[in-house]
Amino acid sequence: MILPPPETDADWFGTAAEALPDDAERSVLVGRIWDPAVGGPSPVVVRDGAVLDISADFATVRDICELPDPATVVAGLAGRRVGDFAELLANTGLAARDRDRPWLLAPVDLQALKAAGVTFAVSLIERVIEERTRGDLALAAQIRQRLLAEVGADLQELTPGSAEAARLKEMLVAEGVWSQYLEVGIGPDAEIFTKGQVLSAVGTAVPVGVLAASTWNNPEPEVALVVASSGRIVGATLGNDVNLRDVEGRSALLLPMAKDNNASCALGPLVRLFDDRFDLDRVRGLEVMLEIEGADGFRLDGISQMSRISRDPEALVRQLLGAHHHYPDGAVLMLGTMFAPIQDRDRPGEGFTHKVDDVVRISSPPLGTLVNRVRHSEECDPWDFGVRDLMGSLARRGLL
Repeated sequence: MILPPPETDADWFGTAAEALPDDAERSVLVGRIWDPAVGGPSPVVVRDGAVLDISADFATVRDICELPDPATVVAGLAGRRVGDFAELLANTGLAARDRDRPWLLAPVDLQALKAAGVTFAVSLIERVIEERTRGDLALAAQIRQRLLAEVGADLQELTPGSAEAARLKEMLVAEGVWSQYLEVGIGPDAEIFTKGQVLSAVGTAVPVGVLAASTWNNPEPEVALVVASSGRIVGATLGNDVNLRDVEGRSALLLPMAKDNNASCALGPLVRLFDDRFDLDRVRGLEVMLEIEGADGFRLDGISQMSRISRDPEALVRQLLGAHHHYPDGAVLMLGTMFAPIQDRDRPGEGFTHKVDDVVRISSPPLGTLVNRVRHSEECDPWDFGVRDLMGSLARRGLL
């Protein structure tokens, strides 16, 4: 579909009303800002359109998430007003950002950045295609047709690790179409990997990155769970698990190169904490919408229905964190996507790949909208604020 070019630099990242949940006035929303007044990042709560600095009560978002009942505590905090959410969002997205005024950051800090892969049947088929093509986009269409005829696309009802899944594996092995992606898609063990390093995620209204050398890549619109060190799920946000399909297709051992690059993990705009209005059952029923608008007039729309996930979110968290593995500062777990980017962009049969200046919108009404513009990772702002910098900033401000 060809549409007019995306918005101007003044408004490509959308409005505050679009960024916030549709019931923001009844949501408990936390995030992070960079505040030049204090020379560092601060946790904030967004309430009635205002951004309130709560660093005097909690130095990090991690500390909030470790509370027995984060939503109740945060809902009762007053905080120091630093501005309107609309003002901070605008200052975040503008190319000529006023660095004397605060702007938004990714809404998590010390949590490990993790992701689950191959959790939807459609994405499972696409991963097998990547493997069979060895990253060659031109071969994807013919292999997709043959694979769907052999395996079938309706794997949604199959429980991973079940006896039925084991029988299907035996059949596919006998027919010579088994794959490591089918193993993690329908086998007992999920694919859970490190998406990025602590503090490396970017937030909304800023660029996301793909490597300049990549010629076949795509966004992955996902729900991300925020998990305390105990394994308790305390909230959710939106995520973009940017993927380089040509890199991962050459070898699954190149997954770190395909997934973990500068500005390749986007989260936000805010974390919605679980309470009596929004909980894990609501997450299980979410729909996640994707819109891509290119400077060339290209448009793509997609949707992920969480109800179609192969592995329950709670089961994925148990595979992430438990007696076998501890995360003392908690974790963010991106749950995977059913988005299958097969719509042709340039030439028939070659499917979709990003181009510089694509605007990517990932939205779900209870969580708001995460908006990013695609750049080469090498040209995105470098990740240069690490754990040592955070600890130094908090110490100087007397918050440790």
